[in-house]
Amino acid sequence: MSDWTLAFPALAALDATSRQALQAASQPVDLPAGITVFHEGSPCQLYLFLLEGRLRVQKLAENGREITLYRVESGDTCIVTTACLMSGRAYNAEGVTETPVHAMGLPVPAFRQLLAESAGFRDFVFSTYGERIADLLLLIEEVSFGRIDQRLAGSLLTLPKQDGVLAITHQELAVELGSAREVISRQLKEFERRGWISLARGQIRLQDEPALRQLADKHAV
Repeated sequence: MSDWTLAFPALAALDATSRQALQAASQPVDLPAGITVFHEGSPCQLYLFLLEGRLRVQKLAENGREITLYRVESGDTCIVTTACLMSGRAYNAEGVTETPVHAMGLPVPAFRQLLAESAGFRDFVFSTYGERIADLLLLIEEVSFGRIDQRLAGSLLTLPKQDGVLAITHQELAVELGSAREVISRQLKEFERRGWISLARGQIRLQDEPALRQLADKHAV
């Protein structure tokens, strides 16, 4: 079996003993698209190293609104999982596979042992945790202070698409941006009126990417 740890450059500093322990304790995890990997209140059982696919981590508010916190993709780990493992608490968010996922899962006892005994593994866990926390702080700033039209334009440009078409509903975009469906629908209609996009049921076709990018770039300044 090939060395799957090579997919994570930050693990390069692992000593041979720690690398062998990591490989020996990890187990393959294969999941289909569209299933809930973990939900709020569930215990954490594995520390996942994602090798292929994409996982969306989202939060559900008491009022029923959802927001996408981040995505875990190839070469990533999940910081909500890291937080649960280090605190000993249950999950406080939900993880859903957007595509089929292939990963390696490290059981909790092995995670804690490596964290205690391997400086290289500790550096890997804390560095990836710190990077994602910075992304979450940026998300909080965007949700709190960003204009929805600029954030929506940015999402339309960056979300996965095929031949310029996004297969996504207004509600899914609202979850992505932490907004209400009605707000997103109004803004999409305005983009359509300007000729930037065309709308169909469950689909959005980009018609004028430069115009969308110009609006999104104002948000980035």
